[in-house]
Amino acid sequence: MQICDSIKVDGKVLYVSGEESAEQIKLRADRLNIKKDNIMFLAETDIDNVELTVEKLGPEFVIIDSIQTMYSEEITSAAGSVSQVREITARIMKMCKQKAITTIIIGHVTKDGNIAGPRVLEHMVDTVLYLEGERYFSYRILRGVKNRFGSTNEIGMFEMVNEGLSEIKDPSSILISDKEDGNSSGTMVVVSMEGTRPLLVELQALVTPSVFGMPRRNAIGIDYNRLTLLSAVLEKRARVSLGNQDIYLNVVGGIKINEPALDLRNLFSYNFKFKKYSN
Repeated sequence: MQICDSIKVDGKVLYVSGEESAEQIKLRADRLNIKKDNIMFLAETDIDNVELTVEKLGPEFVIIDSIQTMYSEEITSAAGSVSQVREITARIMKMCKQKAITTIIIGHVTKDGNIAGPRVLEHMVDTVLYLEGERYFSYRILRGVKNRFGSTNEIGMFEMVNEGLSEIKDPSSILISDKEDGNSSGTMVVVSMEGTRPLLVELQALVTPSVFGMPRRNAIGIDYNRLTLLSAVLEKRARVSLGNQDIYLNVVGGIKINEPALDLRNLFSYNFKFKKYSN
């Protein structure tokens, strides 16, 4: 809805929703203070009716929300299946390219963060954008993973507020917690490159004796396999015994980082006292 309101077009904008009614969209539009007269809404899941509406209105911009709810009567499988998603995407792509209509297709993601359905969906479109974020945090990162017309080395960071998604001008300010008491044991501020944007991110690490037979390894915001690898390096090279220790590693702000340069910083964020060895 915010994109529909902010995009600069001379003609109409068509929002096709297969998940919400006109009343639900109207409530959201009022909350976001969206009042443009050129925004048309269609609550429909049949791709044939969507094509007829596009032919009738002739919009310059179309949003399909979402591709998993659309279906074609020519295919017997249920909406959201592999065959339906492939067919619907092909028809939308043909329709929009013939009429030169810019189209955004919204797709659900799996628990692993990948687009639900066939990977051919990503291959057919010109641009793929991921809107990432943790469930219990209000921050979102818009990340480009494919772009046929430009670079993907840019990200946008936003905060979900009552007025919608609000751009965060200084992301580093929210990714570093306050240290009013001066106690910063087990924490470290590192620089992570997200596209071409450097972000100051705070890492928090805790090592404590395990009360169970099997020590726990818990990583939030960093790949679990990287945590186990760093633990093995510490035990082998730094001669730190971790076989009976629980290890917890957290990235402040609820974001996920993949910067490989953080591995070295992670080693020193643990609250350890290292001994010097001749080797």
